[in-house]
Amino acid sequence: MKVALVQMTSTDRPDENLAACRSLVAEAARTGAGFVLTPEVTNCISSSRAHQRAVLCEEAEDPSLAALRADAAALGIWLLIGSLALKTRDADGRFANRSFLIAPDGSVAARYDKIHMFDVKVSETEIYRESAAYRPGDRAVLATTPFARIGLSICYDVRFPHLYRRLCQAGAEVLTVPAAFNDTTGAAHWHSLLRARAIENGAYVLAPAQTGTHAAQLGAPRRTFGHSLVVSPWGEIVAEAGEEVGILTAEISLAEVARARERVPSLTHDRTFEGP
Repeated sequence: MKVALVQMTSTDRPDENLAACRSLVAEAARTGAGFVLTPEVTNCISSSRAHQRAVLCEEAEDPSLAALRADAAALGIWLLIGSLALKTRDADGRFANRSFLIAPDGSVAARYDKIHMFDVKVSETEIYRESAAYRPGDRAVLATTPFARIGLSICYDVRFPHLYRRLCQAGAEVLTVPAAFNDTTGAAHWHSLLRARAIENGAYVLAPAQTGTHAAQLGAPRRTFGHSLVVSPWGEIVAEAGEEVGILTAEISLAEVARARERVPSLTHDRTFEGP
């Protein structure tokens, strides 16, 4: 199976981001990729809650979701929309950070709401409180497709290995980690975390990423790390993007998953224990 990872520099304008994303998805399909993946918050990167309230939509009315579903059907591809920022009807007004797996007929095969919120203090001047704007999900999601069983996750989830263990022990062979990874933590941890999740579970890791400086009409612009990655079940980097917008392609084979798990069958070696 040929896969293609879309690397973007989304802004806080969903209409512009949709046009850019559709062009890259179409380009990916032209390479022969049967599975195309876009990064986290494909539709809008913004630190302004007021701006998000003005431009975001609920799932049923979201133009990015509708257009990308139509494109998947027209192109005959499986499409992971890494995530969309969406309005909800929650009383506290928080948004959802939701990943969508779209089938080649345009239907939604799976949805996943990001579980772990990026509430961190990178430095004295760089502080994030994702939970102030987004409400966390509470369910792990495994999707079955004709080419692989896929475990869904988003960005900061990658720091929580028990999520991926649960997904792979339930049958996941491919793990998706669409991201808008901070450039500071990305330089320090991106490669190590993604390779570790692949090695621990004997699974492919597909991580399409946002990259560069994200222009904003309101609020401060953000910087993300880029370097979209395809990691093999043995922990090898199969393909890596740089910091430019574009697509990254690779071939994946479930035979490699079986081979890695036969060599090191750690998914069957968990033990219960007491303490501390």
